[in-house]
Amino acid sequence: MTTQSPRIGIIGTGAIGGFYGVMLARAGFDVHFLLRSEYAQVNEHGLRLNSTLHGELHLHPVQAYAQAADMPPCDWLLVGTKSTGNVDLAPTIAQVAAPDAKVILLQNGLDVEDSLREHLPASLHLLGGLCYIGVHRSGPGVVEHQALGRVNLGYHSGTAANDEARQKAIVEAGAALFHTAGIESQAMANVHQARWHKLVWNVPYNGLSVLLGSGTTAMMADESSRALIQALMAEVVQGAHACGHDIPQSYAEQMFTMTESMEDYLPSMYHDHAHKRPLELAAIYARPLAAAKAAGCELPRIQALYQALSFIDRHNR
Repeated sequence: MTTQSPRIGIIGTGAIGGFYGVMLARAGFDVHFLLRSEYAQVNEHGLRLNSTLHGELHLHPVQAYAQAADMPPCDWLLVGTKSTGNVDLAPTIAQVAAPDAKVILLQNGLDVEDSLREHLPASLHLLGGLCYIGVHRSGPGVVEHQALGRVNLGYHSGTAANDEARQKAIVEAGAALFHTAGIESQAMANVHQARWHKLVWNVPYNGLSVLLGSGTTAMMADESSRALIQALMAEVVQGAHACGHDIPQSYAEQMFTMTESMEDYLPSMYHDHAHKRPLELAAIYARPLAAAKAAGCELPRIQALYQALSFIDRHNR
């Protein structure tokens, strides 16, 4: 890359941050990784990506850091941490962000940008990033990529809030980074609506993977769980409509059919539960339920799933 190439920082080098960081570094970008417990392992042995699409990739050496204070200012920041730590994450983002930096929030759930925005400097641009990907960590510094990889981007807030042309340019520049790395990326006109779209898959499969202790193949093979998945999807669509977002029922059918053709997949919430990490219940369940209720819409099946997961989460930790 040229000396004018943007510097990219990865905040949270887990499955998501590790995958996109390795792909961007492989494409020649100047990528810097912030790690916590895995810093020593990655610094010594590098990052490994085992991908069904891209083969076995090994990034070594890695520009790895154990502390944000040691990182250089970054023009783009890809945040791959869980939404449960957003408030505590804001000072780290502010510390490593270059002037006019663009922050892409690669997280699941509704209104995750809103919960972070109020804690960030006003000068930073905040973008929503929706990842359609099957990926997980199998060990320190090792990422397993099963399928997909697309990242849809949308402008949320920042100094370009009243300048649509500038917003478009920023989103297109972000998409270009991913395109250069061989990753599909599309612009989203409405981040909130796009997040409701993603909830159509995340609400049933993430939660039921924990509740049933199962991956997608077993869930899709059983009549009872299939019916429950479809009912939960229908409620997400109902909630979205109540909040003013038009999601056709055919989209839910498309997600259901797509999952049926996938190899067995254990969603991120399953792995969080297995490793006794906090579940992302606020972003994926509580906020959509609250938004729908404020619009006069009750979602009883999602409410019941949320209550069951809350019990499991409290007792798991």
